[in-house]
Amino acid sequence: MELKQLRDKSAVELQSHLGELHKERFALRMQKATGQLVKTHETRRVRREIARVNTLLGQKK
Repeated sequence: MELKQLRDKSAVELQSHLGELHKERFALRMQKATGQLVKTHETRRVRREIARVNTLLGQKK
């Protein structure tokens, strides 16, 4: 998701999005552990988006 779209969300929406991202990151880690991960760049994308959401949550407080 783009930064502009994330900025338009409220703190509650960002928290729920953060939960979804953590679930996605866990699923990607399990795929990597079992050798099923094809798109290895997805791990990096999710990790960076988690950092962006955490930064925005800190700014909104």
